[in-house]
Amino acid sequence: GQTLGVGTFGKVKIGEHQLTKHKVAVKILNRQKIKSLDVVGKIRREIQNLKLFRHPHIIKLYQVISTPTDIFMIMEYVSGGELFDYIVKHGKLKGYEARRFFQQIISGVDYCHRHMIVHRDLKPENLLLDHNLHVKIADFGLSNMMMDGEFLRTSCGSPNYAAPEVISGKLYAGPEVDIWSCGVILYALLCGTLPFDDEHVPTLFRKIKSGVFPIPEYLNKAVVSLLCHMLQVDPMKRATIEDIKKHEWFQKELPAYLFPSPVEQDSSVIDTDAVTEVCEKFGVKEHEVHNALLSGDPHDQLGIAYHLVIDNKRIADEAAKAELKDFYVASSPPPVSFSPSELAPSPIKPHPERIAPLRERAMIQMGSGSDPRPNRGTPVKRAKWHLGIRSQSKPNDIMNEVYRAMKALDFEWKVINPYHVRVRHRKTPDSKYTKMSLQLYQVDYKSYLLDFKSLSSEEDANPSLDPDKLQQLYPGHNIMFFFEMCAALITQLAR
Repeated sequence: GQTLGVGTFGKVKIGEHQLTKHKVAVKILNRQKIKSLDVVGKIRREIQNLKLFRHPHIIKLYQVISTPTDIFMIMEYVSGGELFDYIVKHGKLKGYEARRFFQQIISGVDYCHRHMIVHRDLKPENLLLDHNLHVKIADFGLSNMMMDGEFLRTSCGSPNYAAPEVISGKLYAGPEVDIWSCGVILYALLCGTLPFDDEHVPTLFRKIKSGVFPIPEYLNKAVVSLLCHMLQVDPMKRATIEDIKKHEWFQKELPAYLFPSPVEQDSSVIDTDAVTEVCEKFGVKEHEVHNALLSGDPHDQLGIAYHLVIDNKRIADEAAKAELKDFYVASSPPPVSFSPSELAPSPIKPHPERIAPLRERAMIQMGSGSDPRPNRGTPVKRAKWHLGIRSQSKPNDIMNEVYRAMKALDFEWKVINPYHVRVRHRKTPDSKYTKMSLQLYQVDYKSYLLDFKSLSSEEDANPSLDPDKLQQLYPGHNIMFFFEMCAALITQLAR
């Protein structure tokens, strides 16, 4: 079929359903490329959860077909082209039109973040338009599952839309880099240009790190305040999704379907239909889903899948109650008939590679004197903070030492994967379990970090999987016991 684009892992081609004749986009992931990046296990569960995503402004993933050489992702096809091309064609947009696009984008990003997915490569080229000119967020190829306590270090995405902490190679949590990218996109919608742009890479990086950008006189004060809040260099001072949702400019003419009101749910009551759907999607047994919910781990993939199903039901119920025409228009598939213009081939655009080589090139350019500006002195290097234990030993050697120490301390543990274990004290008759998670992360090319994380859920010795008894389990933890466990393990590892 016709090639729509080329990505990091493979191509995106146009396909057609044999029976219904509906057009689909087929993303082809090359197994060798995935394997070389060591993301095979991770991408499998992430793809499964993307299949559950149902949002009017996110490209739907219908089916995944695996072969020995490739993984085929059958996705929703939209005919309106890229938002980037729309901006190029129309120039800066009217305030109300820019706001409509922006509201839809933030709604989709909010949905992703609430379900522990960060996009990390948001830009107008990854925002597609359907036949009704509604935004559809595409290309989760660079996205990462978001974990508490896990900081991302991979430099990825497009330089013009990348946050300062990304191009600097600093650790970042995830959601805040999407906010920066959304700020750049909003500026592009309103001004028809980019806030940070330069052909000379070191100069572009310097502009982004400074956070200084031109503010045209025709922008009203309300939207300027929102832009300045979103394009804060300090991630801690940057706007959050909640800040954006509450902003006066964003609130104007905001369709109700974009942010349906949350419904209070009794978490002790399990939705059996949702459990059944998760079992069918993941090919697991009911007790495995119940175990995931019992664990209290908000990042367990089966737990995330269950809550996705619940959330999708809630969104659909809210839309049905309110009879929101916009929701159905935005969610509806394109008409079966296509005009010749919709079938016109679009140019193949290479997916942006990781920024790390760009950053190295920038440093070489700086060193070779290509930048005419004088060097104003090297800033003092900020001391790094590290949580957990750092080591330059081999990962397997580190984990062997961890197992040796846990055995010496008479701990009990459950292996999640070769580099992630859940640990607890042996339970005594007069005490409760104190549990923690130990996970090994790679922080640079030669160093590893063993991260300690308290697990707050408490269980009885043999917790029942009966849904009616789930309410007997209450979250809680004793931070001092957690610290004592950490201290004992660190002491044992030092011997």
